Amino acid sequence: MLLVVTYSRAARTSLRNACRTHDETVVRRFGRAALLDDTHHGAFLALRLVEKHGTDVHVELTRPLNEFVDVPDAVREAARAYETRESPSTPYHAFVRGTDHPSPSTLREREL
Repeated sequence: MLLVVTYSRAARTSLRNACRTHDETVVRRFGRAALLDDTHHGAFLALRLVEKHGTDVHVELTRPLNEFVDVPDAVREAARAYETRESPSTPYHAFVRGTDHPSPSTLREREL
């Protein structure tokens, strides 16, 4: 997918208009950003915005996260255990003490 982020009012207006006109290419809208299909049409729409608004538009090529392929089991298990903890007010760093779950610093250091 293509992530299009706008940084000015004029660029946001153009993005909104492009999304309304070409909704078949829009995966999702987020106000000042949108995800477009990674097709030639999506690239055309994104590059039109760049041509019109220059540095007020940023485009990134993204890919969806497949949690079962991209994320290690330990991270998925830690997320599941943390969300089902007995005390919802316990912060993660306190929750993982004395467990095999990865520490917050370990999670921050490792890339997917």
